[in-house]
Amino acid sequence: MPDAMSLSTAPGHTGSGRPRIIAVANQKGGVGKTTTAINLGTALAACGQSVLVIDLDPQGNASTGLGIDRGRRQLGSYQVLFGQVGLGGAAQPTAVPRLSIVPASPALSSAEIELVGTDRPEFRLRGALQASVGYDYILIDCPPALGLLTLNAMVAADAVLVPLQCEFYALEGLSQLMRTIERVRRSLNTRLEIQGVVLTMYDRRNNLSDMVAQDVRGYFGEKVYDTIIPRNVRVSEAPSHGKPVLVYDMNCAGAQAYIHLAGELLRREQQRAA
Repeated sequence: MPDAMSLSTAPGHTGSGRPRIIAVANQKGGVGKTTTAINLGTALAACGQSVLVIDLDPQGNASTGLGIDRGRRQLGSYQVLFGQVGLGGAAQPTAVPRLSIVPASPALSSAEIELVGTDRPEFRLRGALQASVGYDYILIDCPPALGLLTLNAMVAADAVLVPLQCEFYALEGLSQLMRTIERVRRSLNTRLEIQGVVLTMYDRRNNLSDMVAQDVRGYFGEKVYDTIIPRNVRVSEAPSHGKPVLVYDMNCAGAQAYIHLAGELLRREQQRAA
């Protein structure tokens, strides 16, 4: 089983100097979206990539999971959206080398309402990310809703990564997400694509997990990652310690799965750029 060091020589996704921007989105809550954003970001950083996570969820769980306490969130994604600070002024280093985060500041909870009164509200984040030099990947952790914040992420992104839990209601509501992505691609961001679907919360003791995985693969085909993220107690414990699971317990099944996921993503990106 490969570890982060065996993937550390993987080249970046592009030689253009422009980061690859990926929105991690699913309007359903509790699917492992934030867990995927912070642990995939950590694994990519361990693979030698320079990564920025943007916490665009008012709940601020990505900020908590990367060890940014409430007192350090006065400048964050809200201020970036409204032009009060540049991306460089809001980004903070984390305890993980090569991994930074723009935290979710307390004001972000009112952003959906305030954005309605702005000019071209869907393009606020896209404009802010024009100055995002110095990163290989930017991962945007979206809120569990298809509102203006998620729309900003999709308009700014090159691709959408969809975490999908291996449970009975996994496909419920997914068609709405796909329609939203297609509408954004047609009218707001022609480069947007589905980067992939990541199956999460897989329980090998449960036949239902296998059935859901088969259904999702039948629907999305090669867009579904080979790597599956298992249900894992250590993954659940890690955020309460302000750490990604790769830092909390590198050897657990969940951490190893995210290392595999990062390697698979890098290989896909290399093939796309070839």
